Amino acid sequence: MKRIYLLGSLNIDLTIRAPRLPAAGETLAGGDFLVTPGGKGANQAYAAAALGGDVVMAGAVGSDAFAEILLRNLERAGANTEHIRKTQGCTGVAVITVVNGENRIILDAGANGEVTQADVDGLLADAWPQDVFLTQLETPLGVVKYALRQAREKQLFTVLNPAPACAEAADMVPLCDVITPNETELLLFTGERDPEAGCRKLLDMGAGAVLATLGKEGSLLVTKEICERIPAVRCGDTVDTTAAGDTYCGALCVKLAEGEGLPGAAAFASLCAGITVTRRGAQVSIPFRDEAEATAERLRTK
Repeated sequence: MKRIYLLGSLNIDLTIRAPRLPAAGETLAGGDFLVTPGGKGANQAYAAAALGGDVVMAGAVGSDAFAEILLRNLERAGANTEHIRKTQGCTGVAVITVVNGENRIILDAGANGEVTQADVDGLLADAWPQDVFLTQLETPLGVVKYALRQAREKQLFTVLNPAPACAEAADMVPLCDVITPNETELLLFTGERDPEAGCRKLLDMGAGAVLATLGKEGSLLVTKEICERIPAVRCGDTVDTTAAGDTYCGALCVKLAEGEGLPGAAAFASLCAGITVTRRGAQVSIPFRDEAEATAERLRTK
């Protein structure tokens, strides 16, 4: 198996359920408050490690109690955290309101904004050709672009999850062996509302392959040779979509590191995301490999 190198964000998620979003000036009763480890980078690192990947993550946390919660949780999943740097600031925080199973997020980047090119250099120092590199857009964009360039120079297989949506990241598309936009990000980058048209435009922009995640509609894999719909996997009732996309990306990279092709890797990613949405929270909702395999077997024999 190839190693998975990951540059990304680490946040503490403060999650509460509500019957609806409050109006301006309104105080609304909620419930089921949770404090859980999150952040797109940490979620993806946790997922990749829990699902059997050899994962090394770089990023930054603050000097508060939240930092230890995040680091210990990643280590419990099996991720290497030696390149996650502690700063004098605060750890990133995401405030999440969940209404009817869908989440709305307000983010304070905190220490994530202090990630530097030196963090990238330390992370990739021991990387080998064909290892997998995964990143997102919750750390400084200039550093993310630098990381993709360095990974390309070292001949790693590069995967970009272009989230949260950011038009300024469009010039990173040619640095991606695979890019995994959702419908919002696809529209922002390409102006296309039709997913297939948007995927093909990303190919024209220089991406090696596009895996567009389409929620209940599954995902769409488009390369110069193929266009294939990967169905969503229903593992139970949808409770909370937090970290579903991150689980998808982590699972995808595990299978790619194991030598699986994109269609098979995407199918495994859909299965794991289908498990994640059946329970609350970010990393706490992500399955381990044995659960994913048992669920796959259950669904096959159902």
